[in-house]
Amino acid sequence: MGSSPQLGLPAPDFTLPGGLLTGEDFERRDYGLAAARGRAVVLAFYPGDNTAVCTKQLCSYSSGMEAFGALDAEVWGISPQGVDSHESFARAHGLRMPLLADAGRETARAYGVAAPGIGVCRAIFLIGPDGVLRWKHVALLGATYQSLDTLTEQLSGIKGA
Repeated sequence: MGSSPQLGLPAPDFTLPGGLLTGEDFERRDYGLAAARGRAVVLAFYPGDNTAVCTKQLCSYSSGMEAFGALDAEVWGISPQGVDSHESFARAHGLRMPLLADAGRETARAYGVAAPGIGVCRAIFLIGPDGVLRWKHVALLGATYQSLDTLTEQLSGIKGA
């Protein structure tokens, strides 16, 4: 793993292909961090589609989209799998957040979470509306994840700052 971006500094910008399940459609497009300025963004790096812990994690976040929306925040899931895999994953579990494909792991490397073997570490980065990294958690072991309550509490702090 490389070094992770520092709190209080601009988050590394990136643009990745991805898609969002809306009703019956999976809308594919590119997602760029710079284009999200003005809203908080939760970057949820996860090792893989359709794995037990990743599925629980993203289902938890998907079921809390109203809470994130109330805090004017977007949630983006990022993993090394391709957009076709993400579409299948989103459809199978009704996931309501964009899933981004970091196939070459360039973004994971920029955030210091690329890992041999598993591809990426489970990690969360909260980016403020100004593009500055406000909070992060990188898991040493990938068996647990940050809860919806923890993330909304941290986002509330960003909104109040």
